[in-house]
Amino acid sequence: MKALDDFSTYYEDFLDGTYDCIDRIVLNAYFIMAQSNGGFRTWWRRLALGDDNLDNTHLMRFAGRFARRVRAYANKNGIPLIHCQRGDRKHEIAQQYLPKDATFRGLFCILAGRAPGAVRDVRHYGNGGIDIRKKEPQPYVNHYSFHIIDPDWGHITIKLCPHPPFNVQIMLNGHEYVAAQARKENISFTKEGNCFTNISDAAGLARIADTMRAQCSEGRLVQVCERWIYSACLCFALDMVEQEASGFHYNYSIYQVEFSRNLLFKSGRVMEQVFHSVIDRTRGPLDIKTVKTIFGYKHRPFTHRGNGKPPRLEVVVEKPVYNLTVFKVHFGKITIRMYSKGEHVLRTEVVVHNTKALGCGKVIERFGRIVDSLKSILERFLSVLRSVDVSFIDIGKLESWPLGSKVGLAKVGGVDINRPRMRAVMEAVLAVSTKPGGFTVSDIVEKVREILPELKSNYTLRQASYDLKKLRGKGLIRLIDKSRRYEATGDGLRAMTAFLILREKVLRPLLANTCQCRRGPKPKRCCAIETHYENVQIEIQKIFKIIGIAA
Repeated sequence: MKALDDFSTYYEDFLDGTYDCIDRIVLNAYFIMAQSNGGFRTWWRRLALGDDNLDNTHLMRFAGRFARRVRAYANKNGIPLIHCQRGDRKHEIAQQYLPKDATFRGLFCILAGRAPGAVRDVRHYGNGGIDIRKKEPQPYVNHYSFHIIDPDWGHITIKLCPHPPFNVQIMLNGHEYVAAQARKENISFTKEGNCFTNISDAAGLARIADTMRAQCSEGRLVQVCERWIYSACLCFALDMVEQEASGFHYNYSIYQVEFSRNLLFKSGRVMEQVFHSVIDRTRGPLDIKTVKTIFGYKHRPFTHRGNGKPPRLEVVVEKPVYNLTVFKVHFGKITIRMYSKGEHVLRTEVVVHNTKALGCGKVIERFGRIVDSLKSILERFLSVLRSVDVSFIDIGKLESWPLGSKVGLAKVGGVDINRPRMRAVMEAVLAVSTKPGGFTVSDIVEKVREILPELKSNYTLRQASYDLKKLRGKGLIRLIDKSRRYEATGDGLRAMTAFLILREKVLRPLLANTCQCRRGPKPKRCCAIETHYENVQIEIQKIFKIIGIAA
């Protein structure tokens, strides 16, 4: 198995394999000429051969004509046309109408629902003057979601606004693409929802998934869009003659992307033990506030190959039956989450809700760069998770921290771990260490003030900058090249985590009540760690008597 990151490598002995996959992809399709007011008027002149009927009434008629054509087509071909209410889960509704025939290709369901739409407002003034603007705020209008079975991408959704200029969203799923390609290569697998839980050839499936990140991947996205968007969706608003006469053609941009790394454990029970122990050990240091557990009604089996049979070509489990625990970390428009899938798959997923947050462009040609950015964010998160989960510090480092050091040519003081402010800075660095692109001085100030409320008005940017320089002098953090952002080093994360854990989880509990005898009845129920603490405290009392520390 190819080593991917520190976390996956650490648990490599428990794994059957791993694979990376692009999950949900949301594209925006737009007619670039009609996005500006002047371009919209130019397009209308090509379509209507003049400005005489460019008004709100004629624009609204497009939506009415679109609705009539869709209704007539659905009735003629026996395709369900469903008007959804607010709060309905449209994708789940469409799942109920999935064709039973495995060879089916084409449109199988249409859902209509209200959502904000980019509607133009046309006003005439003077001698032939026309003012075209977008209505603000955007009014709620009907959008039509066309659910299609594609030979390469499986179930895709194209949502179109029937008001000019007919903006579109296309929703694809990378797991559906990988499943379709795996069938072509006769790779057997078991699929639960949006995850492969059992694979006959993990390396082969990982190779297929990697092709989605190749340089030609944006070509595949454009190809699947062009295959359906004009002939199955836009044709209800503009027929082929009108499309050609007006030069209507879509451009594409990336709106949302999900990228995941899936670890296939040999044993479901081992996976659950690893996952929950990682959550317990890292939730506090990483300041993870969102942890949710959905209880199922089955225990995970010890092994997924008890019968020795290979998986079927495809098995889809409709409802999860095992306990599902999810923890999330939010950074603006970017979310990182880790959760279990099926019997023995642990998934780590990074989601960008708006690709503008990545700062690497949104056009379809930047798809590869967007995926690479998400991959680096995910691997950084897993590396931080592993460093915090398995911490270590040696006595030499601990003794050298209070000594002065140099950062470049500047001399800085040491790291005094007995000062609450310095400990709060360490905790703040751990809490923001998973932030994509590193953290800033302002992030540390905000987090330190949250940890130590008494410093809320007294801890400044200048003090935080000097404290971070101290940590840089000890190699605990580093300055990211050509920026004003910092990131914690792997050794620094392990050392700071180990010190804080030793102080809060070992030294303080062990020294508590060691100088006085505990009285009263023993609790009837004690957890394992409390029993160990009590045993060690008894031994420490004996050591104190021998070395002469007053009890």
